[in-house]
Amino acid sequence: MENGDIPENANEHCPGPQSESAGKSDSCAGCPNQEACATAPKGPDPDLVAIAERMSTVKHKILVLSGKGGVGKSTFSAQLSFALAGMDHQVGLMDIDICGPSMPKMLGLEGHEIHQSNLGWSPVYVEENLGVMSIGFMLPNSDEAVVWRGPRKNALIKQFLKDVYWRDIDYLVVDAPPGTSDEHISIVQYLQATGIDGAIIVTTPQEVSLIDVRKEVSFCKKVGVPVLGVVENMSGLSQPLADVKFMEIGSSLDVTQKVISCLRENAPELLNVLACSEVFDSSGGGAERMCREMGVPFLGKVPLDPQLCKAAEQGKSCFEGNNKCSVSAPALKSIIQKVLASMTE
Repeated sequence: MENGDIPENANEHCPGPQSESAGKSDSCAGCPNQEACATAPKGPDPDLVAIAERMSTVKHKILVLSGKGGVGKSTFSAQLSFALAGMDHQVGLMDIDICGPSMPKMLGLEGHEIHQSNLGWSPVYVEENLGVMSIGFMLPNSDEAVVWRGPRKNALIKQFLKDVYWRDIDYLVVDAPPGTSDEHISIVQYLQATGIDGAIIVTTPQEVSLIDVRKEVSFCKKVGVPVLGVVENMSGLSQPLADVKFMEIGSSLDVTQKVISCLRENAPELLNVLACSEVFDSSGGGAERMCREMGVPFLGKVPLDPQLCKAAEQGKSCFEGNNKCSVSAPALKSIIQKVLASMTE
């Protein structure tokens, strides 16, 4: 046990060897390290000094959170990073979803490995001004399960903060797993002294998602992290009518070509119309109502866009080139501009 690190064989929710409750809290019962922690001298964690030194070259730190899994948080984190890099900012993206790292896939970096220099671990770079760090780069293959308890996850997050040479960057985007547990407590604890600009919270419109997102807003308020705003993702399915697949009611017969030919012949202007439909139940008012009730900013809605899903699968930016998303990119751009404006106020 060095430098106050939490030992790998510690109980889940270990308060840490340097905590005043080390060896004494309820979570310490039955831990093989209980006696050693209870009698060890207490003091500030020296690793926090190393983290502060590393983070001194990072101007802004943004956490991307969600109470619920599967709401598109990692897609938002990836596209936020692409957008910031596209504005000529120096950007770092840190993936602390230890058990489900998505960033290597979503930034087109599968198969890459982390390299080490005398300055520390080097992020993997998508572009010259966009570096990424993820446990996904450290696994022998992408199907490998990460079966770790909380203490080991916390130790890796600490390493990402104190051992990675991010260089001078404008924004560090932290993609966190769903929930409000070990990883979230650790990232806030480790970064608190260096300053966190705030958190962007991602949800989908239905109440089953918002129930958990309310907990995420509450978590931010409890630990003193400003909520930059809430994004309602997958807010209705939107796509050009020409891209819709048509099926005959009551059968699986594909009549797409028949419908498109009919439209092209009789109403060609409709082929430039967007087809929109509600996928999730938003009758409860969605994220916008929740934000009013909880007193946090509502940043906007991003439609469920097949083009954006394709860009994420291919690890591409949705803002430029052949992958430019005509429906979701403008919505994301508007949200990102609101975030940046709120950080400069």
